[in-house]
Amino acid sequence: MWRGIVSGLLAGAFWGAVFIVPVLLPDFSPVELMVGRYVCYGVLAAGLMLPRLLPLLRRLRRGDWLAMLRQALAGNVVYYLLLAYGVKLAGVAPTSLIIGLLPLSVTLFGHKDHGAPPLRRLALPLLVVAAGIACINVDIFSQAGGAGGASLTHRLAGVLCAVGALACWTWYALDNARFLKRHAHVSAVEWAMLYGLASGVIALIVGAVMLALQPAGGVDGGPARDWPRFWLVCLLLALGASVIGNYLWNLASRRVPVTLSGQLILSETLFALLYGFVYAQRMPRPLEWAAMLLLTAGVLWSVQRHAHEEGKGRGAGRT
Repeated sequence: MWRGIVSGLLAGAFWGAVFIVPVLLPDFSPVELMVGRYVCYGVLAAGLMLPRLLPLLRRLRRGDWLAMLRQALAGNVVYYLLLAYGVKLAGVAPTSLIIGLLPLSVTLFGHKDHGAPPLRRLALPLLVVAAGIACINVDIFSQAGGAGGASLTHRLAGVLCAVGALACWTWYALDNARFLKRHAHVSAVEWAMLYGLASGVIALIVGAVMLALQPAGGVDGGPARDWPRFWLVCLLLALGASVIGNYLWNLASRRVPVTLSGQLILSETLFALLYGFVYAQRMPRPLEWAAMLLLTAGVLWSVQRHAHEEGKGRGAGRT
């Protein structure tokens, strides 16, 4: 189980880099960032799998194709778009509060899976996690206002988008973990690459539709955008967060209970905070320190509870 825990934490380290990309590329929309990232992911996946791609595709069953497409949509394309529009319409604070519930939602909806401790044994670690999430969001609310005076209708639409993003990733995390545990004929590496191919195809279709709907002659009068920088950042993001990060997450999903995988998602939040502090060249504020300590303590406590439950299971198996 410990190899799965380390893999999940490292996946969070790569995923955390996603949060500074909009800062690096402020002139590009969330849809453009999504298309660029996942088109690059699909190209990389196809290149890495090229020598064995056709035999692998022939080996897939109908259920594998359906799982690949639905997870690419839920875990990548739709999730990212809903999250981005949630921030745009409702603001960072409400969206962060809602998305910050991911560890709790994954744990609650996956607590009946094999290998998970009884939910009552996770109650105290989850309370510590919830306190850490509250600290992060109290700090955000105290430092920034709402979505620039947006109307109530816009804010409500943004909240609904954020709830949809939370639902998408909760469902993806559970579906992906269960699929990998039940389908040993596809390795974690192969599934990460297939997932990338599916995401790339979907992103390419979205990009083609955007291009077709763009007015003839494009947008005039705006500042020139740095497209070489855009594609370089998207390529690095696809390699780190998508190819390597998703591979590590698939390893974790196969080795740890889904309730614990929900807690490991918190590493993404911690690394995103770290990268943000380094980029902004500042130290965390008191509430940010408290949030990081509480989240870390809650995850370690949850790991200890899962390890104890696993040890009980092995002991029972020897009797």
